[in-house]
Amino acid sequence: MTHSFETLTVDLGKRSYPIHIGGNLLADTKNLLRSHIGDGRIAIITDETVAGLHLQSLLKNLGGGNIKTIIVQPGEGTKSFAVLQDVLDTLLKANFSRDDTLIAFGGGVIGDLTGFVASILKRGCQFIQIPTTLLAQVDSSVGGKTAINTSAGKNLVGSFYQPKCVLIDTDILSTLDPRQMRAGYAEVLKYALINDPEFFDWLEVNANDLLSQDQTALRKAILTACTAKADIVRRDERERGERALLNLGHSFAHALEAKAGYDGTLLHGEAVSAGMLMAFEYAQDLGHCSGQDAQRLRQHLQATGMPTMNDLSASITDDPDALFAFMGRDKKNTRTDMTLILTHGIGGAFIEPCANQTSVLEYLQKACSIRLRAS
Repeated sequence: MTHSFETLTVDLGKRSYPIHIGGNLLADTKNLLRSHIGDGRIAIITDETVAGLHLQSLLKNLGGGNIKTIIVQPGEGTKSFAVLQDVLDTLLKANFSRDDTLIAFGGGVIGDLTGFVASILKRGCQFIQIPTTLLAQVDSSVGGKTAINTSAGKNLVGSFYQPKCVLIDTDILSTLDPRQMRAGYAEVLKYALINDPEFFDWLEVNANDLLSQDQTALRKAILTACTAKADIVRRDERERGERALLNLGHSFAHALEAKAGYDGTLLHGEAVSAGMLMAFEYAQDLGHCSGQDAQRLRQHLQATGMPTMNDLSASITDDPDALFAFMGRDKKNTRTDMTLILTHGIGGAFIEPCANQTSVLEYLQKACSIRLRAS
């Protein structure tokens, strides 16, 4: 059985790979992935939630055979040295080789972990992304960023390592709860805010249809986001310049996540939602961005049920010095300078390589104070 889908290509020369986007593609995995897997063995890495919902379907549609499954705990805490070692030990004991294929079957956490495992297992084996959350489908499954977290911050240990294929099944999102859909929507919105104001206009009209999983709206948004990311990755694979724009609001967001402790109380997309508005507010304070654009974003977040800093737990926003310290460890920074992705307005993101750290701390102090008064 074949299904209707669209294919984008991430153009990286000999390491180019397709992104297939469509409905019910999980049922056609054997045909879509055959050329990428070849005769090697397969290991599926997934989490308990996805395994309970979809693993048997994937195993059946791959056609059986000698397929190893590794099931880990769901949540950001899985992106750790301990789980990394467990997964590597399991694969090495099973004597997986460079000719074998790992399949990341889950959200961003599973994709990041599996990609990092693939990049270091016997100095590199191939892997495939089958993302099961909206956030992973529009962002983390594409582009080859892999990483785990440490106590010092998010994604500070990792590598650039591209998959062989990305398979995006929009129907698989039907098992996501509204909170996870909104978390993914933050990364959809990001592409509009970076450099596509017309896409933002479209989202203002269609976002709630997308969040309700209208398939037409969903596929347009995913296709738009993946096209934008594929273009940026083609031009700047290893984030030496333009690709950093994809981190709009993420310095603030990663600090919020680190303060929350990766315990599930704050999802990555929720932190990104709050962090992007913080980037707009800080840019407004500096005179880069109009208050009208910052307010337009704030109103859109409220209209779609997306969190802002004022909606987060007080325990996450009670210490501006701690947030500032986490921002100081961000991987975009140099030894002496803090790099932020700021904005001139909707569709006007830019890289600020030498942010004034005093003004950053002053903004955080003000924002945390406003959050405290709002509680």
